[in-house]
Amino acid sequence: MAKKDSISYDQLLSDLRKKSYYPIYFLMGEEAYYINQISDFIQNNVLGDAEKEFDQTILYGKDVEISTVINAAKRYPMMGSNQVIIVKEAQLIKNWDDLLYYFKNPLKSTILVFCYKYGTPDKRKKWFVELEKNATIFESIKLRDYEIENWITKFAKSKNLTIGDKSVKMLCEFLGNDLSKLVNEFEKLILTKPAEVTVITPELIEKNIGISKDFNVFELQGALINRDALKANRIIRYFAENKKANPMVLVLAQLFKFFSDLMIFHYLPDKSQGVAASELKVNPYFIKDYEKASKVYGARKTMNIITFIRETDARYKGIDNPSTDEGELMKELIYKILH
Repeated sequence: MAKKDSISYDQLLSDLRKKSYYPIYFLMGEEAYYINQISDFIQNNVLGDAEKEFDQTILYGKDVEISTVINAAKRYPMMGSNQVIIVKEAQLIKNWDDLLYYFKNPLKSTILVFCYKYGTPDKRKKWFVELEKNATIFESIKLRDYEIENWITKFAKSKNLTIGDKSVKMLCEFLGNDLSKLVNEFEKLILTKPAEVTVITPELIEKNIGISKDFNVFELQGALINRDALKANRIIRYFAENKKANPMVLVLAQLFKFFSDLMIFHYLPDKSQGVAASELKVNPYFIKDYEKASKVYGARKTMNIITFIRETDARYKGIDNPSTDEGELMKELIYKILH
């Protein structure tokens, strides 16, 4: 058979729902969420409950011998027309070459699924070249930071919910681009919110996820844009008292990103909303923050702030700082930014 290109997530699930199966599925990539979704769908839906007892096998790459995988894959189903073998943590398998001959001639009644998370193998290897000829290859690519906001909005819509820009940004900043974590928190919101509520508000997030809308890096950033020294200092005092919930390394990273983007914004020849959003890779809604900040912090001041953040990060890591604690470091940084 000819070499197959990597299939899309939607197309793969569509084929599975139509019961159009392939003898081998190789699910790989940095984003574990889609790999889990596909393998869970196969595990839960391909075979009936009675068939699963005899014809479904779950193996783990850390412990399994390749001979066990091959022997299982070569068995014929006992109850129906297919058997399912799912190898989880397949990235921990070392002797892939031993599968070369099975990849050349897989048993059509077996659905063999490999879950290769957090990366991809060397695609130049003989075993992978042979795999591509007879397998469905799916590569799960981690979303970039600027893509997460749209993903959250679309995911909320798929659950018949709407979510405002501020709520989206709160989730982005505190949960990052880990889709599994984002989905888990969404499920928590869905379970705990009143049935009649269809809008995900900052208050709902604060109540059910534990993110304070008043004491987070998003609000700190807003306080700095507005030059609200009182609020900025209240927030960093809260950070100092809740270090686990607000690790300094993440706070510094977000401030560094914002002021680095602000420096780019200063030198954009076209600062219109659409162009600026494209250049900074942010939602157009947030361009107003950069417009306002650029009037408060000129290009020279912005460059100085970036230097202050770098110096604070170095001192936080122990460079030229024998004793100053996190709270005092943040207090010094905020003072330097605002003055």
